[in-house]
Amino acid sequence: MSADDALFEIGMPIRRAVLGADYVDESMAKADDFMMAFQRATTAWAWGWAWGNPVLDRKQRSLMNIAMLTAMGKPHELKLHVKGALNNGLTVEEIKAALLHATAYCGIPAGLEAFRAAHEVLVKEGAIPAPKAG
Repeated sequence: MSADDALFEIGMPIRRAVLGADYVDESMAKADDFMMAFQRATTAWAWGWAWGNPVLDRKQRSLMNIAMLTAMGKPHELKLHVKGALNNGLTVEEIKAALLHATAYCGIPAGLEAFRAAHEVLVKEGAIPAPKAG
């Protein structure tokens, strides 16, 4: 077994636990030969090597991801990791604090985009109430 194969085996259960088994299984099932190279790489490197390192816990990693994805302006990925943060036990207040911290360093436009993305997920997941119509 290659090192990448070993990391893939370590990473897959972590990826499924954080992002949700349905999401990961659908991503894997949709991958053709071309995209499977990316699926294997991201599972081995991000989830096996980075997330599989025991020095930081999953809550710490989720906070880091929220801040980094805010800084990079990646709302689609941020949505995945806000749901993952909930799966990892972060509270709405912790997620909000991470977004506010990132906003202070990344700027209002990046923070607003991140808050909007996170809000959508938090409402969808039932972590906060939906806004009242009107």
